[in-house]
Amino acid sequence: MELISPVDIAKQMVMAVQDYSQLAARSLSNVFRRPRYVADTLVQMDQVGVGSLPIVVLTGFFTGAVLALQGSNTLDRFGSLSLIGQLVSISMVRELGPVLTSLMVAGRNSSGMASELGSMKVTEQIDAMRALGTDPSKKLVTPRVLSTVTMLFFLTMISDLVGLSGGAMVSTLMLGLNSNQYWSKAWQSLVWQDVTMGLTKPIIFGFILSTIGCYYGLSTKGGTQGVGKATTQAVVAASVLILVVDFFWTRLLMTMIGS
Repeated sequence: MELISPVDIAKQMVMAVQDYSQLAARSLSNVFRRPRYVADTLVQMDQVGVGSLPIVVLTGFFTGAVLALQGSNTLDRFGSLSLIGQLVSISMVRELGPVLTSLMVAGRNSSGMASELGSMKVTEQIDAMRALGTDPSKKLVTPRVLSTVTMLFFLTMISDLVGLSGGAMVSTLMLGLNSNQYWSKAWQSLVWQDVTMGLTKPIIFGFILSTIGCYYGLSTKGGTQGVGKATTQAVVAASVLILVVDFFWTRLLMTMIGS
């Protein structure tokens, strides 16, 4: 195993951040340039959105169900079991819905983007695109970024609704609460700050996980072994970055719009 000095490691990290920043900036600027590649964007929307729907629905439903089940134990001690709808709705809309949905989509689609673009890179298809005068960033990256940001927004809303339904099932069938009371508490407890916080996160997370997947795919080296390494790195980096950004974005929104 080759030894690398700390200085070289630091340089590689700085260069990686610089290359990623350039890729992310180009993916945004390409939105306002022609050609649009609408067909590619629609194909990616189908792969990201429709393809991720089953796992998002399952994750959201059982997250809301277990949240109601665990929360009932604590609320029952204080005689506030009727507030279970408020607990599930605020937790799902503000935090669990967008974060868990983004992590599921990152595990499925960041790896897919990295492996797909990595395979194109090692087989020199991307070099062929450049030789033919096509910008790989606009053709391959921008449609994936647009589709992921758009579809993750709607997937998060579906996850929130399904999570509330899972909490309602547990509250009604296992805790003996009234269904109308659950839904009224869940609806009345939400304010615009909760919705704003919950629906801005998937836009940022979608941009992160798509650009991370594309970056590692386009940076692939070393043949098929490099494709597998890039796929793993994309999932790990996207998941960690989503959790880190979630903390700082939540803190920023709490400062700007209140808790």
